[in-house]
Amino acid sequence: MARSFWAGWLFLVPFTWLAQEPSLAVPPNVAVDGVPAIPMKLVSAVAPYGQFRRAQLVAWHPTERRMIVTTTFGSVPQLHEVKFPGGARTQLTYFPDGVSPRPGAVFLPRGEAIVFQKDTAGGGEANQLFRYDAATGALTLLTDGESRNGIPVISRSGRVAYDSTRRDGKDRQLYLLDPRQPDSSTPLAETTGIWAAVDWSADEKSVLATQSMSSSESYLWRIQVPGGEKTLLTPKGERPVMWSAAYFAGGGTAIYALGNFNSESPRVFRLSGAALSPLTPADRPVEAFAPSPDGQRLAVVFDAGASSQLQLLDAKGQALRTPELPAGVISDVSWHPARNEVAFNIAGARSFSDVYSIDIAANRLDRWTFSEMAGGNAETLPDAEIVKWKSFDGLEISGVLYRPPARFEGPRPVIINVHGGPVERERPRAIGRSNYFRNELGIAVIYPNIRGSSGFGRAFEELDNGVLRENAVKDIGALLDWIAAQPGLDAKRVMIAGPSYGGYVALAAAIEYGDRLRGVNPAFGITDFPAFLQTTEVSRQADRNAEYGDPADPKMLAFLTRISPLTSVARLKTPVFIAAGAKDTRVPISQAETLVKALKSQGTPVWYVRFEDAGHQQLTVPTNDFSIYTWVMFVEKFLLSSEGSR
Repeated sequence: MARSFWAGWLFLVPFTWLAQEPSLAVPPNVAVDGVPAIPMKLVSAVAPYGQFRRAQLVAWHPTERRMIVTTTFGSVPQLHEVKFPGGARTQLTYFPDGVSPRPGAVFLPRGEAIVFQKDTAGGGEANQLFRYDAATGALTLLTDGESRNGIPVISRSGRVAYDSTRRDGKDRQLYLLDPRQPDSSTPLAETTGIWAAVDWSADEKSVLATQSMSSSESYLWRIQVPGGEKTLLTPKGERPVMWSAAYFAGGGTAIYALGNFNSESPRVFRLSGAALSPLTPADRPVEAFAPSPDGQRLAVVFDAGASSQLQLLDAKGQALRTPELPAGVISDVSWHPARNEVAFNIAGARSFSDVYSIDIAANRLDRWTFSEMAGGNAETLPDAEIVKWKSFDGLEISGVLYRPPARFEGPRPVIINVHGGPVERERPRAIGRSNYFRNELGIAVIYPNIRGSSGFGRAFEELDNGVLRENAVKDIGALLDWIAAQPGLDAKRVMIAGPSYGGYVALAAAIEYGDRLRGVNPAFGITDFPAFLQTTEVSRQADRNAEYGDPADPKMLAFLTRISPLTSVARLKTPVFIAAGAKDTRVPISQAETLVKALKSQGTPVWYVRFEDAGHQQLTVPTNDFSIYTWVMFVEKFLLSSEGSR
């Protein structure tokens, strides 16, 4: 099964490896160019730090107090059942490539089966819907095996609404399906663009759906069942509004929704007829929420900066008694369909992710999973720090800094890791093998939240849109200035990396600030914006045009061409380590191949790893391990050795 790229790529391992030692064979589904042999001593050294696990909530059983989670026992994530807090995790699925760590999944009303998503394209993100029968363990494919299918939403009687590209391969149209009859799928409504079903009304006469225009603009619609008549529920605000979650309120027609209507940050609203009433204050951003089945309570996750805060509210938005929770980021909030209990994940700097629940009547917190983390003791390492600096225009930028232990004296080398998205966000989190990296080699790691990142208000998110794109790269220049002013950091030993959009930022920074960087690692990265926007998976193109700019506009085309790293490749002299997936439908492999060819022709040092079975930032266990080892050697050669100095 494919893993998240960042689950391993940046988890670095020290040591200077001797070429005469036995080396690791290159996996048969990997092609390398310019990469030295990987000594087996490195493989042995990294192993203890790679022994960690995470558990993530999938779904409550509809009638009993038990749940489905994903976790990994072996080499890939699978669906597991947990029958009580702290209970054993019983494996349900045995796919050779596993399941997604967070598959969309629902139980049928009596708990007799689960409907869930699974990619069948080996990383190509062609999610299909499957039915798992609880009594027999049998698996049944419910979709066509080729199209892209969205998260299933189930009604009280067991009908599923979902989106799919099966009509034309481009638009995400809405469909209805009876999972007990695999061939029963029929269109719900004629739609174009990106649509997704989000909830059923109690009487099953309506489906609540979102229409996404871009990463910052969407609308809520009620769709009649049957017939498909559409009614717009959310008006346009003073600025584009993003509605990211919505539910019918219990058995009624009112709706709870999460959006940034006429505010900088998301709030929970109640929609009743034409009335739109906020239930949470504008000065407390909301990350996620879920209403209880009767609609009388809300579990709301507030953004508390470095961590989350979960608060129970009544239907009018008044705070209810809530037990104290461990510090961390909370996700996947889900109420039990028949019990007054809500479950969620908590992930933080000291643990990857585990599942908890709150029994409302008892005001009791229960922990359902206890995931292992081997290797170095994370409790003995310096805690994550939030650091801030001023960019070129006075805007405050922040990031998460992980320092090495105090026993390392003098200014420490630095690796900057830029997230993708662009609207992703870095917060303190467990970093696995990178604890070995910090603990043994003494390198500091900084994850910046450059402009365009989420979690800092919509104005901040929009500061990199369109022709403002280069300003995000300037935020990295300001970070390099900040590093130079820190006595504990070594400005002469800095390297930059990033996946996807972060790969573009890393490359652009290496071009602009190449004399201040010792190397760059763009993984699955954008190198040519016009070509990327024309070849990314067709159902994504309108959304990406809204974010980056439409190349159909001659002025925008000229701008996108100018800022593309490939255009300025002659200025890219620092060593480059490129990784790419042959099955990547988001950033096609041609983005990497063209850049590699250009770098080789001009003599810039370049290492290239092509993963034949990988999609976008998704690697199998063997290829994930191989990528880590290769990255380690690149860092040692160009960041830490005299060969990387100028």
